[in-house]
Amino acid sequence: MYGAAVAAERLGTMAHMTSRALTVGFDLDMTLIDSRPGIHACYVALSERTGTYIDADLAVTRLGPPLAEELVHWFPADQVAAMADVYREMYPAHAIAGAPAMAGAREAVAAVQAAGGRAIVVTAKYEPNAKLHIEHLGIAADAVIGDLWAEAKAEALREYGAGVYVGDHIGDVRGARTADALSVAVATGPCDAEELRAAGADVVLKDLTAFPAWLAEYRA
Repeated sequence: MYGAAVAAERLGTMAHMTSRALTVGFDLDMTLIDSRPGIHACYVALSERTGTYIDADLAVTRLGPPLAEELVHWFPADQVAAMADVYREMYPAHAIAGAPAMAGAREAVAAVQAAGGRAIVVTAKYEPNAKLHIEHLGIAADAVIGDLWAEAKAEALREYGAGVYVGDHIGDVRGARTADALSVAVATGPCDAEELRAAGADVVLKDLTAFPAWLAEYRA
């Protein structure tokens, strides 16, 4: 199942934590939700509002890092912070309704909770907007923590005692490993399975539909 001896070894080191209290962290964009349609619409609206060209088709191929890392491609550095505020203000009207749940997202969260654990969302997205997505889609996460990217995600993972972190980006892998959590990657975002494994993911799944069965084996 894990594809490498090191994954099995790390699985063993985490088993004692899951036997006490299971907490699983999930990334948001391209892990739990397909945010591309809504984000595309928001970038188009931002371009129209500011008169600045933004290639929305390109922007949605590289979701994961903080907003500022995308905006710097389209705006002068000294305008990025202000444009980020404008984007976040516009986001609820343009991006929430158009973002569906990823296949298996609700079931993955429910599987953790059915096992007596907590499912938390840890994302680089602006936290109020992340919560709007979760509420709109009826994904029953136990907590939503935003504004954390890559290694900084370890802050929330440690605070909540997460032994597993599930994400689609190599930044998520880095966050999991920094927190000494098992890195479970899903190949549903901009990083393919090979790239996720090379970054150090312990487990790579095609998508979240495979997560409940993996979790059952993990806990066994």
